[in-house]
Amino acid sequence: MGGQASSRMVSVRRCHTAELSADELAEVRALCSLAYGGFSDEDWAHALGGMHALAVDGGGLVAHGSLVMRRLLHGERSLRCGYVEAVATHPDRRRQGLGAAVLTSLEGLAPAYDVLALCSSAEGRSLYEARGWGLWRGPTAVLSPAGPVATPDEDSVYVLGGVDLDLDGPLACDWRDGDVW
Repeated sequence: MGGQASSRMVSVRRCHTAELSADELAEVRALCSLAYGGFSDEDWAHALGGMHALAVDGGGLVAHGSLVMRRLLHGERSLRCGYVEAVATHPDRRRQGLGAAVLTSLEGLAPAYDVLALCSSAEGRSLYEARGWGLWRGPTAVLSPAGPVATPDEDSVYVLGGVDLDLDGPLACDWRDGDVW
């Protein structure tokens, strides 16, 4: 892992939510809460039901990310989207290449989807941009139970891959409780 400042050996394991024990799930949630300064029940629910990449060393879990199935609507097309959630690195282990290692594992699943997407914090943007993720410049919306609702404050949606995507065109995500992006 490039840029790793620690001599500790780190391995990345990829598995489905169903393969994680209750203790492992609790450890992932605790890491996310620590890394984000809080992690709501809705945020947690968004991270479940797909594939997880867990970076571990001798001392336990040091980084995590998950990839869950979502639908995005772009133009006239409904896209199978692998949506990245809960990318978290232990605060004491940041800037050591662990986030990149987790993303490398998740990006390896890209062939199963039309596109990968995520919504980044300001802190994470440089990581995604350095890996070739493109910032969505067009208008965003959510397909809510009441119909399409614009999400003009979402200026940090990134995509990777995808055929014939117009990054300046409209993009809508499927509905979910909590943060829709």
